[in-house]
Amino acid sequence: MKKKSVVTALLSLVLVTVLAACGQNSSQSTGSGKYASNQVLNLSYPSPLDSIDISNMSGYGSTGNIFESLYRLGKNGSITPGLAKSTKVSKDGKTYTFTIRDAKWSDGSAITAQDFVYSWKRTVTPATKSQYAYLFSGVKNADAIVAGKKAPSTLGVKAEGQHTFIVSLEKPISYFKKLMTYPLFGPISEKAVKKWGAKYATKAQYMLYSGPFKLTGWTGTNNKWQFVKNDQYWDKKAVHLQKINYSVNQSTTTTLNLFQENKLDLTQLASEQVKNLKNNSKYRTYPYSITAFLVYNFQDSDSTVKKALNNQKIRQAISLSINRKTLVKNVIGDASTVSKTFVPQDLADDPKTGKDFSAQSTVKNSTSYNTKLAKQLWQQGLKETGLKKLTLRLLTSNDEPNKPISQYLKSALEKNLTGLTVDLSNIPAKVASSRAQAGNFDLYLSGWGADFNDPISHLQIMTSNSGYNYGKYNSKTYNQLVDQAQDQDANDKNARWQDMLKAERTIMQDQGITPLYQTVYSHLQNPKAKGIIHNTAGTQWNYKYAYIAK
Repeated sequence: MKKKSVVTALLSLVLVTVLAACGQNSSQSTGSGKYASNQVLNLSYPSPLDSIDISNMSGYGSTGNIFESLYRLGKNGSITPGLAKSTKVSKDGKTYTFTIRDAKWSDGSAITAQDFVYSWKRTVTPATKSQYAYLFSGVKNADAIVAGKKAPSTLGVKAEGQHTFIVSLEKPISYFKKLMTYPLFGPISEKAVKKWGAKYATKAQYMLYSGPFKLTGWTGTNNKWQFVKNDQYWDKKAVHLQKINYSVNQSTTTTLNLFQENKLDLTQLASEQVKNLKNNSKYRTYPYSITAFLVYNFQDSDSTVKKALNNQKIRQAISLSINRKTLVKNVIGDASTVSKTFVPQDLADDPKTGKDFSAQSTVKNSTSYNTKLAKQLWQQGLKETGLKKLTLRLLTSNDEPNKPISQYLKSALEKNLTGLTVDLSNIPAKVASSRAQAGNFDLYLSGWGADFNDPISHLQIMTSNSGYNYGKYNSKTYNQLVDQAQDQDANDKNARWQDMLKAERTIMQDQGITPLYQTVYSHLQNPKAKGIIHNTAGTQWNYKYAYIAK
């Protein structure tokens, strides 16, 4: 499956797609048992809601609460029941037959297998302009449809009766069930789309909901809305919350003040706030499978820079000149952790041994801090390229913490690598992203968040045909290993795992990109908010089982 992402082309973009979870304030009235009588949760959202159309959203961090797919993402990345009552997989791993349970839309009408067929075909239709259509890659004809080479009607999906939904794949996809937890793969009511026409999904009332909650109070532009318990939901007995209130607060200073005034029960903390509050009893962290890294432009427009960045020793010298512990502790200042590999820690475990992928694939002297070796490699690289000095442009967004990170990188690299000058370009995120996509940079501070709990979610973006390989890294060995993992070894979990380990080691030995750190967000949270499920990848926030404790 070809990977193009959304969770983060720029690390800073994560901040507008992540939803902060929070509990009800401690002044709640109480009821019997362990539950407060007023089951209302108050949440803060960092930006206005951009869309409620699952075909063209820009992120799915919390939308699984109002739109359900074939499965749900449960605790610790587990796959839990959704709209599929049961599933059969063919021996060759290329045909999935889902039995859709007796479930209803929020208006009481039946959810059918045909709703899934319509939804999937609608999303891959080029005119829909789905940012996530790439996730359908591997479904029969999906790539050709997205590219405009085949009609959406040829997509490998069909319905047999009301309850049987059949998916045909071009090749086995070992993580297919994990993908099916995404609301993107959920149903859409064709009747609703035709009924509302141009109004569809423009306001909360012009939408049908399939999840534990339904959206109310959203006008398309306002900064406050609610998730209200969906009484038509098939598993409504498991849902305790009656309402989730959302308000847009872009400032962490504002949300901290609201928390301290008992108007919010959780606030995401900025780095400077973490330093003062990390010992607070309400402090807690939420890790994300996001790696921040430096991109090298292998096809740089400047011939001198291109020659330098295509030298492996120069790239290795840059990586070894960065003290990642100092970067995380003193510059970023939150709970983020040092990256040793491109694939994040704790994303996936070896199917045979249970060992973490990142721990298995770490390459010596690839992301360590070693100024002696860095200086040695730097001088060798300059000699090989015939250079005595070098100026590199480092492109970053001007959002925190990217600006101080870039300042640290400039200082560290210029200090350790004699003859190197780093010019900084800190610009608005959208402009930076546009320039990166156009290849207008030497070095680029980027980031990638896993869409699902599998190493391939990261590895595939650095193949030569990936639309998100902005620096045009191109390794025949790396490409072959990633292809093997997704093709001939796709049905052999152990062989596939070895392919991915070798691919990770290859790009780290090449220093095709330079990993810096893995994101962990810090919060203050009222302990009365219970049962919130958070995952490091995919649909991060699940409030189906959340409740307010007495």
